[in-house]
Amino acid sequence: MTEPIVDAAPAIDFDLKSLPKVSLHDHLDGGLRPATIIELAQAVGHTLPSTDPVALGEWFRESADSGSLVRYLETFDHTVAVMQTKDGLFRVAKEFVEDLADDGVVYGEVRWAPEQHLQKGLSLDEVVEAVQEGLEAGVDAVAESGREIQVGQLITAMRHADRGQEIAELAVRHRNKGAVGFDIAGAEDGFLPSRFKDAFTYLAQHNFPATVHAGEAAGLESIQSALVDGRALRLGHGVRIAEDIMVEFDDDDAGADGDAEDSIGLVTLGDLSSWIRDRGIALEICPSSNLQTGAIAGFGDGIESHPLDMLYQLGFNVTINTDNRLMSGVTLTDEFELLVETFDYDLDDLLELTLNAAEASFLPLEEKEALVEYINDAYDNLG
Repeated sequence: MTEPIVDAAPAIDFDLKSLPKVSLHDHLDGGLRPATIIELAQAVGHTLPSTDPVALGEWFRESADSGSLVRYLETFDHTVAVMQTKDGLFRVAKEFVEDLADDGVVYGEVRWAPEQHLQKGLSLDEVVEAVQEGLEAGVDAVAESGREIQVGQLITAMRHADRGQEIAELAVRHRNKGAVGFDIAGAEDGFLPSRFKDAFTYLAQHNFPATVHAGEAAGLESIQSALVDGRALRLGHGVRIAEDIMVEFDDDDAGADGDAEDSIGLVTLGDLSSWIRDRGIALEICPSSNLQTGAIAGFGDGIESHPLDMLYQLGFNVTINTDNRLMSGVTLTDEFELLVETFDYDLDDLLELTLNAAEASFLPLEEKEALVEYINDAYDNLG
């Protein structure tokens, strides 16, 4: 694994928040404002660990970073609990868009599982419609402030449940009403995408794109199933594809200047990693979350051991994302800053990662080309 130079980060003399960003992997129920959770919980009679916004935000971050899966999952119990009504879903979705725009995001795909929001009697279609109304209200609010953002829904099925076909049909039903893609999420280990093979076949028959959580809590078998059974065009996280890459070092491999690309030794890609790299299948990598959940534990203890830099240097289609902004306490700006500090990334690197995300989006070709042009122009104007 490449050893980064951590004390020679390139000087970037402006606010990274101003850079246009593309967000492909961001969960709706993982991005609420603590103050909103408190207000919505009071309205529905849900008890929280704290009713102080600052303390509640700290509780979410500490619980998610505790090393306890039970405490990590408990955080979502609280966010999902306040997203069971039309008003709650509308508000969360609207604020989600506003927060993305405040971080410089110009295009975002918002993933969430409608089946988790039916406790108060709403139907699947009603919850999707409520979220879409909130997203559109957020886009309008951003426009009123003189900025622009575009968003789409990634309709998600929970992989431990048995509603894959139903959720796939829901996604296709809303394809021209806000839904841009399909996903499966939840407990990855032990729940291969092959469980939803028929649903993925249905999506393919209707020419509806899918991204699949794979290569986070489980390894290469999960990734293979995502590609074969899920027909995945992107991999949610996908970071453990690095397990299919062998790197051999000798004492002479490191360059005199210590550059990461000079210090990669003899690299051998397996058949699966070669397939993913050579076909440009996008990896939706979430650096801080990967460290938090132990997805990169097999590569080392700290963020400097994250294989994303090796994957990027080897030409994989790496994109950078946040996963759950509330639980990880991060924004895309924070993740960009982390890459600059840890791996010495400069503006050219950040541009390439952003363009990777734009080109991997589920936008129609014409809109994708316009997004790429917008991002390129914004970077050109930085000088």
